[in-house]
Amino acid sequence: MKLVKPASCSNIASTILLGRNRRGNWVAREQNGLFGGLFVNRAQALRYGLFENGRHPETIIEVSHNIELDISDNPTDRQQDARSLMRRPN
Repeated sequence: MKLVKPASCSNIASTILLGRNRRGNWVAREQNGLFGGLFVNRAQALRYGLFENGRHPETIIEVSHNIELDISDNPTDRQQDARSLMRRPN
């Protein structure tokens, strides 16, 4: 069986949030928490974000406040956290 992405999903780039966590590490994570990582510096986090979203720099948002990489199993918590990050003023 061959799995194929629907055409409607193939052109949509993921929004990536980029920033530092409480400990000063760089975090790049998908807006809804579907994927992400911790990085030593901003350049590595940005490179990862661009790779994961298909090279769409316009969908990468650098946040000025702390951002954490959440690896919980509850997608509702991740979505609420992402919405609160998007509403905060810079």
